[in-house]
Amino acid sequence: MERDKALRTQLIALLEKAQAHVSLEDALKDITPEVYSVVPGGLPYSIWQLVEHIRIAQWDILDFSRNPDYKEMKWPEDYWPKETAPKDLKAWNQSLQLIRNDLNAFIELIKDESNDLYAPFPWGSGQNLLREALLIADHNAYHAGEIVLVRRLLNAWK
Repeated sequence: MERDKALRTQLIALLEKAQAHVSLEDALKDITPEVYSVVPGGLPYSIWQLVEHIRIAQWDILDFSRNPDYKEMKWPEDYWPKETAPKDLKAWNQSLQLIRNDLNAFIELIKDESNDLYAPFPWGSGQNLLREALLIADHNAYHAGEIVLVRRLLNAWK
């Protein structure tokens, strides 16, 4: 049980804090619409599209992890927005809030000791809560790095 608690603590830290990379929160700090709406030359997406992709993918992982009636989304069309910019600042802020809310909901799944980290989901093909936690951490870190790169290309990074 102590190992299980230690693993849960480490998973939560991995999801909440920057480890060997910049956090998503830091990657998005002080960003403006003039930056998050631009698609730099040679790249296929804006920071807004990256943020929305993170939100959608994270929601999908959360839904899969807790919903026995989970319905698979279509790749890639359901995971990437077509619009390069949100319709307004409210939409931007809402997307960021949903990312935080869904991450917190996933962390609650990890904290709940009645959820076996290793047991495969009956509705999946071998996936378990541990795998999905690592998937969120990996996916969010990957795209946080891309956001930093886009900001650097736009001369909008510290």
